[in-house]
Amino acid sequence: MKILIAEDDLTSRRILEAILSKWGYEVIATNDGLEALKVLRAENSPPLAIVDWMMPGMDGVEFCRQTRQAQTLTPTYIILLTSKGQQEDVVAGLEAGANDYIRKPFEREELRARIRVGERVVELQSALAERVIMLEEAIVKIKNLQGLLPICSYCKKIRNDQDYWEQIETYVTDHSQAEFTHGICPDCVEKHIKVQMEALRKKKGGKESKIP
Repeated sequence: MKILIAEDDLTSRRILEAILSKWGYEVIATNDGLEALKVLRAENSPPLAIVDWMMPGMDGVEFCRQTRQAQTLTPTYIILLTSKGQQEDVVAGLEAGANDYIRKPFEREELRARIRVGERVVELQSALAERVIMLEEAIVKIKNLQGLLPICSYCKKIRNDQDYWEQIETYVTDHSQAEFTHGICPDCVEKHIKVQMEALRKKKGGKESKIP
């Protein structure tokens, strides 16, 4: 899993990078919020970010605000790293868009526990995003089969969008994921199959009677 670090202090950034790399994460380290924001706007951006509150250019709180303004199907999970301990500071960070926070100096096990919480949230968001995409695709397919379909009263062919007549199973297959397996209904057995079988039996019986 990729984790983004936004920390202007070189020592703190290297410590974080070393810890996360040791735990098996792929780390992208940046110096400030502006650089971190560019990373998030690129393709295959990290789903989780650890962001320092106090940074030049763009601090952690503003980073959270700008990240949340760019709404995505799978929003970045943000852990705010701060030396601020007042309750109003914590509330301000969370209201700006941070998912969690950890105070400096942090304990490694606490950091690891909070990252694991973030991982679980990211996994749930990814699963939900996949379901949303599947639902949207299903809705599109259902819409393709809605409305009035011109169908022949005799042969039951359907006139398609190109004004050509085609079998109903061909039309439905082209506009959905439905697949057909053919059978014979009871009414058709009575009307067609039994009649054909009876005619065949009589024809066969007539031939047999002519044999000397």
